[in-house]
Amino acid sequence: MTDFKAIYELLDTVNPLKTDCGLQCNAACCRQDASEEEMGIYLLPGEASIHDKSNPWLTWSEEDPEESGFPESWTEPVDFVCCHGPETCNRKMRPIQCRTYPLTPHLTEDGKLYMLINDMELPYECPLVKNFDRIEPEFIEVSLKAWKELIKDKRVYDLVYEDSRIRDEESDFYYVNITDGE
Repeated sequence: MTDFKAIYELLDTVNPLKTDCGLQCNAACCRQDASEEEMGIYLLPGEASIHDKSNPWLTWSEEDPEESGFPESWTEPVDFVCCHGPETCNRKMRPIQCRTYPLTPHLTEDGKLYMLINDMELPYECPLVKNFDRIEPEFIEVSLKAWKELIKDKRVYDLVYEDSRIRDEESDFYYVNITDGE
């Protein structure tokens, strides 16, 4: 079983920049655009267990994994959370994918893990996606370490592997670190 508390604590030790990266873009990734569909993040399997769903800083919903395009190994409903903005954010409880953004894990076909710049089309622009050379090397290393632990769960591995195959076919992407070598 994944120790999300330990992973959250590990990721609390780093940030993409030496300063608050949200100051660069007015926390664009944390804000809801009134003209758009509600933005949010899917939690990883088991991640909801360390959250208090009654805490009002997040809105919770459950999604059918098959209808939402998750791997077959995801048989339980998937938790989807929407933040109400940086003013109410409980930074100590931010989901994994908030903590490692703008990076995303990528598995090669032979199972080597890399961290990439997230090239997903989003309704906002992250300055670090275009200027990824500004990202702190320690942030990349710690994010890689966290995702190495997370993919020990077959469901997370399956998700990262499937997303990586799609990315291989559809995107030009940037590796921001060397492989883990394993």
